[in-house]
Amino acid sequence: MSPSEKFTVSGSQLVEKVKQLIHEGNIRRVRVIHEGKTVFEIPLSIGAPAAAAVALAAPVLAAIGAFAALVTECTIEVEKIEKS
Repeated sequence: MSPSEKFTVSGSQLVEKVKQLIHEGNIRRVRVIHEGKTVFEIPLSIGAPAAAAVALAAPVLAAIGAFAALVTECTIEVEKIEKS
């Protein structure tokens, strides 16, 4: 299994944190979890440049922004790419 990390963020910080994680470039999958349930799951292509990944994820980021306006706090779970 790939290593993963979890971050708890406020709704207002959600979109910026997801963008930051995608820009890191070593991310396989991002999940947004609220009250124990996965609300959004963003699979990212391995080896895709960060700029392309953000462009492809733009509609999802817009939806996350709308969701973020409704919640006060949620968790972001990040599945990282294993280093060989």
